[in-house]
Amino acid sequence: MICVCANTVKKPLSQAAKGMNFAARNVKISLMSTNQEKRKRGTIKMIENRNVNIITDADGKKLVLINDIRFKGKRQIDWDDVKQYLEGYVGDYYEIIENVERIFIGSELPEEYTESESRKSLMGANAKAKANAATAIPELIQIASNPAFEENRKEKHNKNAKYGWYRYDVRFALPVYEENVLVRYNIFHARLLINHAENGRKYLYDILAIKKETSKP
Repeated sequence: MICVCANTVKKPLSQAAKGMNFAARNVKISLMSTNQEKRKRGTIKMIENRNVNIITDADGKKLVLINDIRFKGKRQIDWDDVKQYLEGYVGDYYEIIENVERIFIGSELPEEYTESESRKSLMGANAKAKANAATAIPELIQIASNPAFEENRKEKHNKNAKYGWYRYDVRFALPVYEENVLVRYNIFHARLLINHAENGRKYLYDILAIKKETSKP
């Protein structure tokens, strides 16, 4: 767990992160879509104005710090809203820092991310974590590590995963507030599921196995 004293005065979350001995750096992502119609929608503006950082924790491991909670749902998440947000990425690609692999965002992601059985099984903090991880797709792809390959075994994926599947480890943190004051960050571990398609491109298919990490003193 990343902690900030409860009596901390209000300040930008990026400043709070610096106070926790993180080596933070702003990540500026230029969207690469050529879909001009998509750029006319408000979704693109939201994605370009994200408040997300890649930081390094005390153990030297990278994680993505998501400073703004966009999907707050007190009782349940509006997954249609998440789906619409994800549609703003379609047509873009981002590179994994570790191996310079280009990962594309295809049209399958928004529906799979929000309508899959694995998503529907999520509850509480893990559901909220997956919803808000959608705002940090570029950075999560960048820090992806420890790839594991698996051949495709399902006929329905013979085209979109002709050359198999890859799973990458990622970590991200979400802020927790009490009475509008930042008190800590909750850290989550997850796995990016990437399909290697018939056209030779690799696509982000979903984010799976989201789990809150055990608190540390």
